[in-house]
Amino acid sequence: MDGVFAVSRGSSPVILSFPHTSVEVPPEIWERLNDNGRLLADTDWHLHRLYEGLLPDATTVRAGFHRYVVDANRDPAGVSLYPGQNTTTLVPMTDFDGNAIWKDCQAPDEAEIMARRDAFHRPYHEALAAEIERVRAIHGIAVLYDCHSIRSLIPFLFEGRLPDFNIGTDGGVTCDPALEAVVVSAAEQAEGYTHVLNGRFRGGWTTRHYGHPQENVHAIQMELAQVNYLASETVPFDYDPAGAERLRAPLKTLLERVERTALELKRQED
Repeated sequence: MDGVFAVSRGSSPVILSFPHTSVEVPPEIWERLNDNGRLLADTDWHLHRLYEGLLPDATTVRAGFHRYVVDANRDPAGVSLYPGQNTTTLVPMTDFDGNAIWKDCQAPDEAEIMARRDAFHRPYHEALAAEIERVRAIHGIAVLYDCHSIRSLIPFLFEGRLPDFNIGTDGGVTCDPALEAVVVSAAEQAEGYTHVLNGRFRGGWTTRHYGHPQENVHAIQMELAQVNYLASETVPFDYDPAGAERLRAPLKTLLERVERTALELKRQED
């Protein structure tokens, strides 16, 4: 994938965003990553493939840079999403296991972090904001569904095994209760899977920044446990077609319900 972002425009009120699926790292940055960093282990591996075609009319916005370049789901001001808990920063210094990703003395300084923010983070979010406005202009409502995945076992970030569906609405702040309810209901009805609402992952900066239900912009983050669609959560992080196909069925149901509910909310308002 080339470029800072890629947009595929659709006619649905739903926008799917993918901030962490790219493995693209500019050569001058790649040279400064250590062997651990070059594993790119914290990628949302194959997530765009998992969601492909599930809601055909949805708009998609996908970042074209790896999160080690700059994390598109972190506050551009550098404020922690989860004060007092282990997490990674706007430009990560460690991986999700707390291990260094940069060669000695080659981690970016504050000036470089701000330059990366301006070169990558800002254009991605300008594109995402433009699509939200376009969709809202068409339907009078927009739903940003922020797509994420993560390894199911990461002691540095959370205890035990992560639930399969991790729904984040920042405590119900970022979307209408009806949208939160249909997402939770779909997860509850997904046989063989576990779920949690506003658990360890309550929604990142993207969800919190754009989710303003009073302005008819709703945002929901979905963090999926990778164990359900990867053959292995370690190198080489291969896609598991059979596991993915099982997971795609409840995800499709979930997204279709989100779309219908969004349109119904607008009809009720009118």
